[in-house]
Amino acid sequence: MKLSICIPVYNFDVRELVSDLKKEITAGSIDAEIILIDDASEDKFIQINRTLQPEVKNFIFLEKNIGRSQIRNLFLYYSKGDYLLFLDCDGKIISENFLNNYVRFIEKNTDTKVIYGGRKVSETFPDENHHLRWKFAVERENLPVKFRLEKPYLSFQTNNFVIKKEVLEKVHFNPEFQKYGYEDLLFAMDLKSEEIRIGHIDNPIFNNDLEDNKVYLQKVEESVDSLSKMLRNKELNAKLSEVKLVKAYQMLDKQPLKPLFRLFFGLRKERLKESLLKGNTGLRYLDFYKLGLLLEKME
Repeated sequence: MKLSICIPVYNFDVRELVSDLKKEITAGSIDAEIILIDDASEDKFIQINRTLQPEVKNFIFLEKNIGRSQIRNLFLYYSKGDYLLFLDCDGKIISENFLNNYVRFIEKNTDTKVIYGGRKVSETFPDENHHLRWKFAVERENLPVKFRLEKPYLSFQTNNFVIKKEVLEKVHFNPEFQKYGYEDLLFAMDLKSEEIRIGHIDNPIFNNDLEDNKVYLQKVEESVDSLSKMLRNKELNAKLSEVKLVKAYQMLDKQPLKPLFRLFFGLRKERLKESLLKGNTGLRYLDFYKLGLLLEKME
């Protein structure tokens, strides 16, 4: 079995990540190749990472940014492996057996074609300027395997997963959505529609680039914009009906109190945003902010 390690690169130094992967490949005699595709990064990162060209199987530099979905589909044209391992460029390897854990699971579970390994962030409480992203990761994303298995599709993320190549050839990431947000859940629900099971194992990668509150909130706003566009498509709307934010929106959309909620959010929006930027608020305020944004964009 050959494994293609696929890393979309955007404005990040991936030398440490590639070095750690190469060490395990060599030490464990793993049949694997590393493929990098740079999605039109800034020049300084292109220069930093270009030194890796002789170290990897392929390093492709795109002149124009094509976005988070399309770039993952692009790896199909360059990979030779039976399975593709996708890693975010800001990930950090924290296990000496990271690749082997996937290989052993695949060998023992040949019927499982998609496997999500999980993610971690620092257990140390960050400064308030990074608290919002950290809190969301700890409480909503970094779930133990037993909890992920209860909702295997909703718990799927694209930062660290393996997929059989023939499955990705059949179920692509939706290229219509280039920006950040919900493309991973949409892909998971497309897999569900095709009755392709997602397996979950305890093989996390460390999130090595925790955004500050301002950057994270901008990404939240971008993700809600992407979600609103998905929901305007009837077919995609049905696929995303299990998402917590979508459930809340659909419930409120049918209530006579919707205009009142919309008015209240409009009056409190900026104050709520200021509170979120301070980073010391509970996630229920973030949920409220996202719901209000979605109501605005769906008008």
